[in-house]
Amino acid sequence: MTAVHSADSRRGPGRPPASDAVDRSWDDGLIARRARPERAQPDKARQEQRERAAAPARPAPNVATVLGGPLLTRLDALRELVGLSRARLDGRTLDEAGRVLEEAAVRQRHPLDLTVVAIAGSTGSGKSTLFNALARAQLSEAGVRRPTTSAPVACAWTDRADGLLDRLGIPEGARRRPPRPRDPAFGGLVLLDLPDHDSAAAGHREQVDRLLALVDAVIWVVDPEKYADAVLHERYLRPLAGYAEVTFVVLNQLDRLSGDAADQVLDDLRRLLDEDGLALGEHGEPGAAVLALSALTGEGLGELREVLGQFVTRRKAAELRLTADVDGASARLRPVYVAEGRPGLTDGARLDFEDRLAEAVGARASGLRAERTWLRGAERACGTVWGHAWRHYRKTREARTGEAGASSGTDVAPPQRRTASRPLVEQAVRTLVHEASAGLPEPWALAVREAAVNGAEGLPEALDEAGAAASLPTARRGASGVRWTGGRRAGGASPGGAEGTRTGGRRASGGGTSEGAGGWGTGGGRTGDRRTGGRRTGGRRTGVGRTRGGGAPRLVRPRWWALATAVQVMLVLLQLGGLVWLATALCGGTEVPLWVPGGLTAGAAAGAPLLSWGCRMAARGPARGYGLETERRLRNAAAACGRERVLEPVAAELLRYRELRGQYVVAAGEG
Repeated sequence: MTAVHSADSRRGPGRPPASDAVDRSWDDGLIARRARPERAQPDKARQEQRERAAAPARPAPNVATVLGGPLLTRLDALRELVGLSRARLDGRTLDEAGRVLEEAAVRQRHPLDLTVVAIAGSTGSGKSTLFNALARAQLSEAGVRRPTTSAPVACAWTDRADGLLDRLGIPEGARRRPPRPRDPAFGGLVLLDLPDHDSAAAGHREQVDRLLALVDAVIWVVDPEKYADAVLHERYLRPLAGYAEVTFVVLNQLDRLSGDAADQVLDDLRRLLDEDGLALGEHGEPGAAVLALSALTGEGLGELREVLGQFVTRRKAAELRLTADVDGASARLRPVYVAEGRPGLTDGARLDFEDRLAEAVGARASGLRAERTWLRGAERACGTVWGHAWRHYRKTREARTGEAGASSGTDVAPPQRRTASRPLVEQAVRTLVHEASAGLPEPWALAVREAAVNGAEGLPEALDEAGAAASLPTARRGASGVRWTGGRRAGGASPGGAEGTRTGGRRASGGGTSEGAGGWGTGGGRTGDRRTGGRRTGGRRTGVGRTRGGGAPRLVRPRWWALATAVQVMLVLLQLGGLVWLATALCGGTEVPLWVPGGLTAGAAAGAPLLSWGCRMAARGPARGYGLETERRLRNAAAACGRERVLEPVAAELLRYRELRGQYVVAAGEG
């Protein structure tokens, strides 16, 4: 914290009065020459000192040693915002905010209770005359030569302005001190007389632009002839509309106008300032102070001294200027941080993306195919013996003719390895990016697109692998039925190979059996103990039946399938027994009525297809559940792959944007 004291209180014990020492170091030759007659009159000087000593002590002015809490909070938020945004925004976008932060840090290293005010204006407007009138001394050269002021001149009502003047680049020879007695309201004021902003010398304009970016407040001096100059309004006043609280506009040379003409010019000036955004708002919003005076005759000068004195006494000029700087930087950054609406990933967008990926991997088609596979397995396992014999005969005949035959028993066709549809995957990513980036500022929309595109580069291949890993399920029997969990291929076998599934290194079937691709399994005994025709992979039994020569995997038979098969065999035996009995009866070898063996044969013959039909009806429910589980498993695998590669990177970019958006709200003073 910077310790700030008044000019008189800085004298330590044993030091001479500061006035003489300071006057010798600051006053120019003119002031020094004026001071000599005063020193030649010791009686008068001693009288003035006695009067000052007898005067009541003034209370110390309110000294601002640190910035206000809200402004410090905004500066911290802006600093963090700039630091976190460098990876997403180009340097030119952040240059102005960086400059504001740098200037704020430099200004805080100097006394904040000092007020730096610059007097600016066009050629011949009377800036130097007004400067001298406020200082009550001829400190700056004023005359008919144009431009008169070629370098800035400073007048300080304090002895603590050296650091500030060094920062402003004011040379030692251009630093002045006002004569005594000094206006107490101006304590802490540093007044600058700037060169003409419309000077023909380019160096003069550069000095004006540089100093206007550093001072705490500006007094713009205009004259009746050039108050509406386009250069003044378009280059300076309009761009500085956000600095209205630290801006004064003075219509000088009032002595050249009559009463009515002065009012008309002043009204027109206020109209122009209103168009520039500097006038006082209708509801009391801060605006620039507009005054009319004559620096030459002193008319209206007292009002300016009063207004300026009140402004200096508040000790808030530096804070007001820095607040306006932060406001301006925030306004320039607004287009890259404030979005239209509420962009982001909605639940609907996520679900739509996952649905499109499920469609790309063919989850629904795989579920329907698995359902049909289950139904075919049930039909073959529970079908009539004569039907099995017919299929075996047809397969043998087709094998002899070289045609492809259907698998027998409970063999099923090996599942075809599907590849994710590339166009559907690309469409899913494009739709997601469009919905996630809608309304985002362009830099963040670009970041979202890049995150999605980078994640989607290997997405089709990853979906293929995820679909292949999820194509071999694991069945576990729970207390209320069969519960399915996803499995993965053991030993890297292909979906159509003989290898089964293992989950987490455990047996593929927890309390029962498991099925391979297109298979089904239900609980029963321990898989490791009960032989079901399955084979072991790596010392652990898989849920896929033994294959013939690496062909199609065999479905594991549920218990009720075995029971139905046993009943079918029994019915065949009854048919055969009934036929033998009937033949014996026809030959007279028995006295049993013919209808008994005939009825037995007919009943057994009718019961076999009826049993097969009943098994098919009973298999519809489990088959439907198996198909839905297969679809769900593939859908979840595709969704997990999409989340890892696309959704999570996109969500991370959106989260980063929301965090920076929150920092911007604080920096802009909107929070």
